[in-house]
Amino acid sequence: MTGREVRELTEGELAEKARAFREELFKLRLRASVSQLENPMRIRALRRDLARIATVLKERVRGAAPTGGGKA
Repeated sequence: MTGREVRELTEGELAEKARAFREELFKLRLRASVSQLENPMRIRALRRDLARIATVLKERVRGAAPTGGGKA
């Protein structure tokens, strides 16, 4: 998910996505401890997606305007 995609979601959708990502991350970590994963980079991607969601939710709570992210 890109930052733009995350910002387009409602708060309810963001909360649901975060819950689903946390659950998937838990399952992947459990599977990684027992055996090899098909795609170990998925853990990294999930952690970053969760961070993006948390950032957008925090911005909305504070009432801050979204930043451009550096790319024009």
